[in-house]
Amino acid sequence: MLLERDAEFATVREALRAAGEGQSSQLLLAGPLGTGRSSLLRELPGCADPGTVYVLRANAAPAERDFPFGVVRQLFDSLSVTGPRQAGTDAPQAAEAALRVLDDVAPDTGPPTDRALDELRALLAGLCTTHPVLLLVDDLQWADTWSLRWLAHLASRRDGLRLLVVCTLRDGDPGSGDPLVQEVAAESSQVLRPAPLSLPATEELVRVHLGESPAPEFARTCYRSSRGNPLHLESVLRGLATTGCRPLAANAALVRTLCPPHLRERILGCLLSQPKPIRDVAAAIAVLGEQSDPEPVGRLAGLDDVGFAAALRSLRRLGLLAGATRARFPHRVVRDAVVSSMSAAERQRLHEEAAGLLYADGHPAEQVAAQLMALPAARYPWSAAVLRSAADTALRRGAPEQAVRWLRRALLDAVDQDGDRASLLVELAAAERAVDPAAAELHVAQALPLLPSARDRAAAVLRLAPRVTTPLTPSVLDLLQRVGAELGGSGTGGDRAAGAGEFGEAGGAGKAGGAGEAGEAGEEALRVEARLRYAQCEDHAQLVRSAARLRELEPAGPDVAFRSRGGRELRAVLLLAAMLGAEGEAEQIARQAGALLEWEPATAPGRQTVAPLLLFALVGADAVRTAESWLNAAERDDGRRTPADALGHEQRALVHVARGRLSQARTHAEQLLQQPAGDWESRCFSLSVLAALALSAGDRHLGAQVVSEASSALTGLLPTAIFGLLGTLEQTHEGETAKALETALDCGRQLEAAGWRNPVFFPWRPWAVSLSHRLGDRHLAVTLAAEEYARATEWGAPVAIGRALRLRARTDEEGRGTELLREAVEVLRDSVNELELYRAMRDLGRSLAAGPEAERVLREAGELAVSCGVPWPAGASAAGSRGPSGRLDGGLTPSESRVASLAVSGLTNQEIAVELRVSARAVEKHLTNSYRKLGISGRRELAAVLHEMGTDVPG
Repeated sequence: MLLERDAEFATVREALRAAGEGQSSQLLLAGPLGTGRSSLLRELPGCADPGTVYVLRANAAPAERDFPFGVVRQLFDSLSVTGPRQAGTDAPQAAEAALRVLDDVAPDTGPPTDRALDELRALLAGLCTTHPVLLLVDDLQWADTWSLRWLAHLASRRDGLRLLVVCTLRDGDPGSGDPLVQEVAAESSQVLRPAPLSLPATEELVRVHLGESPAPEFARTCYRSSRGNPLHLESVLRGLATTGCRPLAANAALVRTLCPPHLRERILGCLLSQPKPIRDVAAAIAVLGEQSDPEPVGRLAGLDDVGFAAALRSLRRLGLLAGATRARFPHRVVRDAVVSSMSAAERQRLHEEAAGLLYADGHPAEQVAAQLMALPAARYPWSAAVLRSAADTALRRGAPEQAVRWLRRALLDAVDQDGDRASLLVELAAAERAVDPAAAELHVAQALPLLPSARDRAAAVLRLAPRVTTPLTPSVLDLLQRVGAELGGSGTGGDRAAGAGEFGEAGGAGKAGGAGEAGEAGEEALRVEARLRYAQCEDHAQLVRSAARLRELEPAGPDVAFRSRGGRELRAVLLLAAMLGAEGEAEQIARQAGALLEWEPATAPGRQTVAPLLLFALVGADAVRTAESWLNAAERDDGRRTPADALGHEQRALVHVARGRLSQARTHAEQLLQQPAGDWESRCFSLSVLAALALSAGDRHLGAQVVSEASSALTGLLPTAIFGLLGTLEQTHEGETAKALETALDCGRQLEAAGWRNPVFFPWRPWAVSLSHRLGDRHLAVTLAAEEYARATEWGAPVAIGRALRLRARTDEEGRGTELLREAVEVLRDSVNELELYRAMRDLGRSLAAGPEAERVLREAGELAVSCGVPWPAGASAAGSRGPSGRLDGGLTPSESRVASLAVSGLTNQEIAVELRVSARAVEKHLTNSYRKLGISGRRELAAVLHEMGTDVPG
């Protein structure tokens, strides 16, 4: 089908009308390959009414250029089977007469005489007396010389004939420059150039070929890929149709990559008919790829500036180049056709010459490396260095897969078992770490025997774990233990089974100048020790040893201890371990973590620093002011007002959760949830922060989302135990209080077994206390509250002590509840956690009788509720806001409180009515009154409000 060719058809109709009136003319259809000239020529007879025009057709071909009068014979042969059949005409006889004239002109007699040409014209003139004649010649550039002479003879003698001649001519073809072709073309009264198809026409062709209207993105991709070229577009669409591809947005990428064989063969045929300089330039472009500077292309093709410019013009006229300045193919199918036109030996020769040319001219290493990759073996002595440089560039721009390919290619040329091969293996392993961890471990293991010293071997293994928090496989852990034993001397080698248990504590890094001055063991020893200790943070015995190691290193001042990267990494891990196990005092851990954090540059790249570990340590020590101050300074130094990346949102959300500012934490959490998934460490950090927010806010929806992602992405104690607490939110909401208690206790058992006893970071006992209290197990609640208080006072963090005092007040049976709550409030005023202070003041307000103190306490609690972003009943005061048990219920009556609690547990109105032995109407009335008093619209908000008011889950 022909689209958007109405202007061309209109021109032909007008020319045929003029020919019928005796005004003969000639039209030329010109354009590059694939613009539809031949298709348009085939349809031109439809411009006249049937039986009113004689039509003579001929299709020139390169193989027939030496056949005398080949095109003319085709024209008169077609007359015998086409054209009008009316009385008084004898087209077959005219055709036979023309053939007799042609037979009389032998090829060896030289060019045809004017008499022979006139006889042919006379036969054509005889036809014109009856009806106009439409003479069509396709691909004029390939017509034989004798036929071209006749067409030129005819063009200058059209007077008196009712004739329209239409020829097609391909731009850029060498035959189009033939003098006779130019002479014939010059006689044309008009040159018609079919325009590229528009986007609407592209959409229509897609619909016809694929059977349905295309998605806008699919249609736009077809349009841009084909550049409106009908041959290209229809070839691609036919290829897609055979595969059953639908024109959906998701399939748009197929359009850009599909290389139909039919289209490739057409382009190949076009190329093979071109002179050698044009083919050489096309081959050079295919080898060098897209170049902003065309100069190397001309040099590789072996052409001077004039010849190169002429070849580029020809390729552009053929439609095989895109743009007016750059030497670039419009589609990969063109490159495929060019490549298929070359032999394997020719391609290898060109790639080898291109590599040398680009290297000599100082082009980027990646461009030179692309040429070396096409060679089975490089003969250049600099090839390995170039490939390594290109790999380094690829890694810095975030393309490890490309870096791996280049380094593996360089490894093929490094046959000597020496230090160069070892360093190349290590570089390859560093690149493979993100895309092929197993291969990375294998290559480091191969490199170790070739490295000259223990420090070199340690540095190689550290490339597999560039960050302290990089997860270690058993094989990497084994490699670290091996090099650690070498660096640490006899003191580490004898405790291989214990891993890092005795690392550095008897010789090596441990005794040679402390964590800041590594002595003979060097920086690598400290970094290896840091990774080994971090890898075994879930081992209770190792946590104890790490705390002892921290005390051993403590006498060294910051100027010594924090001077080296390895020293900072080791200190950060030891501080994290001490925080997890609550080993030592919170104040001391906070002081050291804050001092170390000051040595971490604010502009360091993301998680390459130990700042995240230190932030966790500070949060666990209730020293969030130090962390917040560092974050503010980091953002100022980095030129940012607000954190824009995932790490910034994680850190800010963590600080806001630790301060009890749920609204601000949610803002960063929403941004965090929109960030793409990162590596293991970033996902672990993100999910930990989101889990802490969900637990603090009692947000079961966020909790369920975190649990779902953690279960499929992470393994280890953190997701199984810490995220397991989130299950209590859902279980409590579903009314499965006993199951929720068992879940909390199970998480606690796992944490205690691993030695993770920090009461700030792992508040599992408050959940268990609240749930056991709900179930009426007073003994368990009292026991757990006492344990929490003992652990909190031992650790010394104000937020943990204040929370524990509030739990003791809730389980108090000696009438000391108000006194304990007053003490909790005083302690929590030394903490920055506003949420815990709010909860303590809220509970204190409940326990006080109506009076000035109660009013003051509740007023401050309401202000804190606003600051934290938690629900607070409007107008809540001491009077009229306490239930029968002394708890603040927003003015709810005992019956309303009971009905609200059952509704939150998941019971329907009818089930509540059965439980309380009242009517369903009474239940509905109680719930309606509760919604009104609490300022909410329905059950959806009831759980959150009651949670914050202490009548639901722990709060």
